[in-house]
Amino acid sequence: MSKKVVLITGTNSGFGWLTAHSIAALGHQVYATMRDTQGKNKDKAEALSAVPNVSVLDVTLTDDASVQKAVDRILSETGRIDVLVNNAGFALNGVAESFTTANVQAIFDVNTFAPWRFIKAVLPAMRQQAEGLIVNVTSGFGRVAFPFATIYAGSKFGLEGISEGLHYEVKRLGIDVAILEPGAFPTEMNQKTQYASDQSVFEAYQAIADLPGKMISALGGAMQTHQPDPQMVADAIINLINAEKGTRPLRTVVDPITGKYIEAANEAVAAQFAPGLTVFGMGELLN
Repeated sequence: MSKKVVLITGTNSGFGWLTAHSIAALGHQVYATMRDTQGKNKDKAEALSAVPNVSVLDVTLTDDASVQKAVDRILSETGRIDVLVNNAGFALNGVAESFTTANVQAIFDVNTFAPWRFIKAVLPAMRQQAEGLIVNVTSGFGRVAFPFATIYAGSKFGLEGISEGLHYEVKRLGIDVAILEPGAFPTEMNQKTQYASDQSVFEAYQAIADLPGKMISALGGAMQTHQPDPQMVADAIINLINAEKGTRPLRTVVDPITGKYIEAANEAVAAQFAPGLTVFGMGELLN
């Protein structure tokens, strides 16, 4: 196994934390990003920095210059970037009408635009290498939109669209783009879910006001029944890294609770995607 240089975003908790540890344990060089490494994430940054094969970078995902600075540092130290894992994200839930424009901009900036900042920054090096892997962590809600997660799903739909089109554009350049669609897992992200700001509309939705609570209760019951392990997501990312170039699937579902219907949706679209691409004169990109 050749040693790879792996850049992972959102490593202060959850999937990113587990993925950084798991990949480093295999002997790969991990560059783990998080923000505020001298402030609220100082303990996490110090703990992760102490792990062999891990370097922690303080990066502001919403700042182009901060992202480019991190990528430039990695390239100056290693000369290459083999894998980018866009994992960072956050959830903002609530009645869709309660989202202000600022709320929508904030969640898209982290969940959609930030991954693009990293993709744009690493592609020149990957093109020069004629090799690379970009793993974009979306969600089952990147395939379907549940009520009260409408805007969150929209941000993940956006990342799915970027990933799917790019998958075919860069494949012949030696670069694989893969989408990872996790379901619900007991991670810090679920515990830190935020809610939209415009409370003035809440009274108009009294008829369905109890449904978010029911959803949370049902999800808690499903967690108890299935006991999904977040390490499954880290393992799925490792499987993508270990797979042979050009053979990696576009989408991988990691969801022991409701993943079957997401897989079914993926299979249904995949069956018709190839003929559609061929009709538009791009069938050769399938190979």
